[in-house]
Amino acid sequence: MSSDGKTFSNGRRKFKHSAMLGMALLSAPVAAAQTSPAVETPGGSANVINDMTFEDGRRILDLSPNATCGYVRVTFVSKRKIAPGGMQAPFADGRPAGSALYFMLTPEEPVKLHRIRNDQLYHYYLGDPIEVLTMLEDGSTEFHVVGPDLRNIGERRWFLGASTEWSGVEPADVELGNVDVLTTEYPKVAVEIGSFPVPTKR
Repeated sequence: MSSDGKTFSNGRRKFKHSAMLGMALLSAPVAAAQTSPAVETPGGSANVINDMTFEDGRRILDLSPNATCGYVRVTFVSKRKIAPGGMQAPFADGRPAGSALYFMLTPEEPVKLHRIRNDQLYHYYLGDPIEVLTMLEDGSTEFHVVGPDLRNIGERRWFLGASTEWSGVEPADVELGNVDVLTTEYPKVAVEIGSFPVPTKR
């Protein structure tokens, strides 16, 4: 999913047995206890990735709580710089050429309502798909599902993915969403917006 710097977005989880409007509507099981049965691969051996828990993933990847994206670790910031004046506002003061990070979501720590000015692409690695609501500057909205096998959604109750950004993200590029303002500007998705957790600065 790509963001053009003019959209607010929020991820919400989709499950096989229920249609959820937002993370706030989910029950709160202990995420570390959620596993899936091993799946037999064509060679006959069990795929150990299917037994991975949220805590396994968080520990192995050394992820930390984040104000907008559950648990995060920045994995790349380009050493190549775009010089001041090399891009138009709001990047006119210069930026790294690109950046990347892992992020992991749970019902207790989902994606929060926010905007990143930079172009951004989400990648899915493990767990349940997420549904991303984008609110465009022209007043329209879009839903995007990030994840595999949309007809047979798993029940691990966590999502592991990544995002790449260009130009590279700096703190000034991240804006936390205001629910009251956004529900007024996007009344058709006011219920969905209201179901999302309110972001808090960490």
